[in-house]
Amino acid sequence: MKIRRVVAAGVGLLLATATAVVLAPAAQAAGPRPSFQLPFPCGQAWNGDNDNSSAHRAYEIDFNRGSSAGADKGDTVSAAAAGKIITSAHQGSANGYGNLVVIDHGGGWRTYYAHLDVRSVGVGAQVSRGQKIGTVGNTSKPGNNISPHLHYEVRTTDTSYPANIQPAYFNGARFGYPNQTLTSRNCGGSSNPYDAVEVCGAGYGVVDTAALGTAGTVQLLFNAANGNNCVVTLKNTSVGTASAVSAYLEVQGAARTTDSGSFEYYAGPVRKPADNKCVKWGGSVGSAAYNSPFEHCG
Repeated sequence: MKIRRVVAAGVGLLLATATAVVLAPAAQAAGPRPSFQLPFPCGQAWNGDNDNSSAHRAYEIDFNRGSSAGADKGDTVSAAAAGKIITSAHQGSANGYGNLVVIDHGGGWRTYYAHLDVRSVGVGAQVSRGQKIGTVGNTSKPGNNISPHLHYEVRTTDTSYPANIQPAYFNGARFGYPNQTLTSRNCGGSSNPYDAVEVCGAGYGVVDTAALGTAGTVQLLFNAANGNNCVVTLKNTSVGTASAVSAYLEVQGAARTTDSGSFEYYAGPVRKPADNKCVKWGGSVGSAAYNSPFEHCG
C-alpha cells in the first residue's frame, strides 16, 4: 500500500525479558509500521507498565525509570520515529492528558506523548527520530494528582478511539505486555521513518544500496522464499514534503517497471520475479539518480 503520496494529509539489549515476536498485521487501512524506537535517549533503561496504565486502555504504556515517585520528572522524551507535530497543547481539562504532543508519521500512524512537564516542539514542526520533544511530567486535569511518568500510545487513523490504539513495537519487537523493562536504542538516524525492508515486506533482505548524494538512497532487495526482487528509493531530504522520487526494476528479457511521482517519503516498492536472472535497478530523488548495469545474476 502506498503511504507517502500526498493524499490527506555497548548499551545492552532492547528486550530484557521477552523474546522477539513476529510483527502482527497493522490495522487494515494503515501503511507499513514505521521503525519506532523507545521514546527516550539512547542507552537509558525504562520500565513500561500497561496493566496499571493511567487511562486503563489496551496497549497504552506508562513509562518510569526512577526508584521513587517524581524521580523521572524533567527527563527527556524523544520522538519514537520521524514525523510532523500535529498537536502540542495542554489538554488537561479536555481529556486528562495534560501537556500532550502528537506526532503524525505518515501512512496512518501516530504516536501520543502525554503528561509532559514541558513541550519542546510546536505544531507543524518536522522532527527526526530521537529528537527531544519534551520532558517527563505529571500534568493532567484539575484535581487529578498523578506521579510523573510518560503516557505513550500508538494509534492508527483507520478507525475511532479506542479501537485504533495499536500494540507498541520498539526496535522491531513487540512490547512485552503487560510490563517490561527496555533499554533505548533511539540513537538518532535518518529523518525518514521508513526503511526498505518495511516497505518491501516480510522475507526481503537488502542486496545492494546506492547513495543519491545526500538526497536519498536506492536499495535492491531479494526474497529467497519467492524469488522476487524489490527496489525502493528512500528520501533523506524534504522528508514529509511531496517531491519528485522514482524507483525502477528491470529483469533481463522483460520490460522495465517504474514507480515515479511526487512522494513524501519513498518511491516503490517495485517487485518482480528475478530468481537466477540479471537485473537493472535504480531510482532518483530530484535530479540525483542512480542507474545500475545488468547485475546480481544469481
